[in-house]
Amino acid sequence: MGGFEYLFTVVVTLFVIMDPPGIVPIYLALTGTMDKRERSRAALQATALSLGVITLFALLGQQIINYLHIDLAALQGAGGLLLLLVSLQLLTGKADDPNDQATSNIALVPLGTPLLAGPGAIVAVILFVQQAPSQISYLWIAIAIVFLHIVIYLVMRFSGVLVRILRRGGIEVLTRIAGVLLAAIAVQLIANAVMGYVEVFEHSSGIGTW
Repeated sequence: MGGFEYLFTVVVTLFVIMDPPGIVPIYLALTGTMDKRERSRAALQATALSLGVITLFALLGQQIINYLHIDLAALQGAGGLLLLLVSLQLLTGKADDPNDQATSNIALVPLGTPLLAGPGAIVAVILFVQQAPSQISYLWIAIAIVFLHIVIYLVMRFSGVLVRILRRGGIEVLTRIAGVLLAAIAVQLIANAVMGYVEVFEHSSGIGTW
C-alpha cells in the first residue's frame, strides 16, 4: 500500500468513526445560547481536547497494550464491537442526549470527549499505529489525525453555513451513510480477530504444517 493510499485509508476510517457532519446538530444544540465568539471558542477547545486525547493514545497505546498483555486479535474484536455499537447509534439516531450532561464547559464534555475522542476513534488509532507497515506510516497517521481535526474544527466553526446548505435532512442522510460504513469496518475488525485466533490455534496445534 502506497503512502497516499495509506493516508487516505486512515483519514476515511477516522472520518467515518468521528463523523464530523453528525456532530453538527449536537454542537448547535449545545452552543445555541452562545454568541458567535463563544461558539468559535467552544469549537476550538473541543477540537484541541480531542486532538490531545487521540495523540496520547497514538503515542502510548502500544505501551498500554504490552503492559496489559493484550493480543491484537482481542483488541480488534473489542474495537469491532465498540464500533458496531457506535454504528448502531448512528443508524438508529439513538445518541446520548447532550442536555443530560452536567458540566461547566460543554466544549470539553461531551463535545471533546466522548463525542469526538470516543472509544471507537481511540481503538482505531491504536490499531493503525500497531499495524503500521513501515516507519513512514507513522507520519501518515499523524498527518491524518491533524488533518481530520482541522476538518472537524472547520465543520463546527462554520456549521451554520453547512446547515443552511445541507439542511437537517442532508445531515441525517450523511449520518446514516457513516453508520453503514462504520458497521462494515466493525464487521471487518471482528472477522480479522476471529481469523487471528484461528491462525494462532492452527500454529499452536501444528495444523497445516504437514
